[in-house]
Amino acid sequence: MPHTDLTPATLTDPVTTSRSHRRQAWTVTGLLVVFMMVNFADKSVLGLAADPIRRDLGLSATGFGLTNSAFFLLFSLCGAMGGLLADRVRPRWLLLGMALLWSIAQTPMALGGGLTALVASRIVLGAAEGPAFPVAQHTALAWFPDHRRNLPGALITIGITLGVVLAAPGLTWVIQHHGWRPAFAVVTVAGMVWAAAWALFGKDRTSPADVHSAGSGGADSCSAGEDSPHAPSYRRILTTRTWIGATVGYFSTYWMIALSLVWVPSYLHDGLGYSTTTAAGLVAGIWAVSGMALLGQAGVTGWLLRRGVSSRWARGRVGGTTLLVSALGCGALSQAARGPVTVLLLLVGFGLCGAMSTVAVTTVAEIVPARRRGGALGLMNAVVTTGGLIAPALTGYLVDTQGRTGYQYAVLLAAALLALGGAAAVTLIHPARDARRLAP
Repeated sequence: MPHTDLTPATLTDPVTTSRSHRRQAWTVTGLLVVFMMVNFADKSVLGLAADPIRRDLGLSATGFGLTNSAFFLLFSLCGAMGGLLADRVRPRWLLLGMALLWSIAQTPMALGGGLTALVASRIVLGAAEGPAFPVAQHTALAWFPDHRRNLPGALITIGITLGVVLAAPGLTWVIQHHGWRPAFAVVTVAGMVWAAAWALFGKDRTSPADVHSAGSGGADSCSAGEDSPHAPSYRRILTTRTWIGATVGYFSTYWMIALSLVWVPSYLHDGLGYSTTTAAGLVAGIWAVSGMALLGQAGVTGWLLRRGVSSRWARGRVGGTTLLVSALGCGALSQAARGPVTVLLLLVGFGLCGAMSTVAVTTVAEIVPARRRGGALGLMNAVVTTGGLIAPALTGYLVDTQGRTGYQYAVLLAAALLALGGAAAVTLIHPARDARRLAP
């Protein structure tokens, strides 16, 4: 099965092979990894401080779930808008503005705000963070040809993992010894420090003038319609089976991300009886497994592509398989009691599925020209992150109405969604076919 999505021009582009280009490409990628680390440390703080926040603010499980869902009220809409905007203005300034805004948004909670301030700050934070992942991926992938995008794409996604792995024990310690409000102060300062570093060292691959005049990203000439001034419409992109399959698969992954951030700490503590410290360690373990899955997927996919295997198999079926295995893990977890097997099922069910996020991004980037990439990724992110709006509130309702059994129902529902996402990725993703259909 020859891999037909690469062109010789990409491999011999002098810009992409110069030492200065490679150094700048990896500098930008490294900064964006840290960007995602701060981004998900921001998201995780509310879940890690769930018990004291619920106690201090008098929130039921449903109320706490709705408070978390407020984060996603504008998240999806702003994710789409930010992605579309990244096709027209410099992503460098979008990223800087997002980091500053989400840092400012958390200040009220660090200074003593109540429930109204918490809900308002989460809405603003969600609006600021909505475009973060698609714009970060769009910015980084522009520096690399298609056959070398798996590693930087995976590393940026691993930033999500590292953010939670470091945040879980670190912020838990702050919460236990100093209270939950100082934890908000910590992530606020981290965001400001990153913004300063990005202002000094961040850089875009191409200028807006380059994008508008040529519709080309230099190193991105492997995508559909890359050399043509007439890029496909977003409607055509969004109706390809590849975009649909990648989006459905990624939706199931994001559902799991939302549960991991918001409810898994409480599930481990209240549902399974683990101590707060042990629960924080297990949350970190989930994200560590996710990071290993991302690196493993990047390595396997890159190896398959270099051997001439089509990305239908190298991306779609590798990613879909991780979702199906996670579905089996969650299905068994929903019936398991506390013990070593439960920990294993937890790590498989919640950790392995994270690989699909990079698969979805690199797959869509493969079929879409540079001048449409930001919008295509942003629109995908907008659809996917609706899972973050629904999952926390629905899980809170299940816990309030069913008690501990509600956690089991939530995990079983997650298993069904993972199975659906895996099936969609395996059967629908076919980048070579859809790239030809999008070509002018």
